[in-house]
Amino acid sequence: MKILCVADQIDPLVYSSSIKSRFRDVELVLGAGDLPLDYYSFIVSCLNIPLLYIFGNHELTSYKAIKFRSYRDPKTWEDDVQLNEKYGAIYTGDKVKNQNKVLIAGLGGSKRYNDGLNQYTELQMFYKMLKLLPGLIWNRIVHGRWLDVLLTHAPPYEIHDRPDPCHRGFKVFRWFMHLFKPKYLIHGHVHLYRLDDKRYTQFKKTMVVNAFNHVVIELEVPGG
Repeated sequence: MKILCVADQIDPLVYSSSIKSRFRDVELVLGAGDLPLDYYSFIVSCLNIPLLYIFGNHELTSYKAIKFRSYRDPKTWEDDVQLNEKYGAIYTGDKVKNQNKVLIAGLGGSKRYNDGLNQYTELQMFYKMLKLLPGLIWNRIVHGRWLDVLLTHAPPYEIHDRPDPCHRGFKVFRWFMHLFKPKYLIHGHVHLYRLDDKRYTQFKKTMVVNAFNHVVIELEVPGG
């Protein structure tokens, strides 16, 4: 199965009249954050395939449809996100989904650096990961595997991250990959501008992929 992954920046190769021909073999789209929901809507309407997304650390402040009641408690704004049907995309933050037989979990947000929306400490991200456990256990019992794709905004610690506080990755993501062995961890957050910037890194049994702009991955789905 071919999966289109997008993050951080509207890509003219995607936001194009040729999107249907360019990505005609794609069966699923994953959004790794910091993109307008209108962009997701364009992709869904053109390709007519499912799109699952999580939020990054920037785009929430621009969504006037969401009533932010607290900058400290992320649960308040996540409970207020009621935009899925309008934009045709599926919000999968802190959730485990089975989409087109692909087992996907989402963890949005970045490392806390200025107390803004959707920023977390290591401990807070660990607690968010605990919410995934029931779905992961169900996957293991029913499908014989924990997960195929972990969709995040921030990268793992010392894999594609940067030394500044904003772009530092999460150590708990490395623990997650070690324990649950997803085939892919798809993230955004770190922009790729240099030719020697790494987009792919193998970590144990997981391929870590930076989805900045866009990238197409291939996933062999058991029983698919």
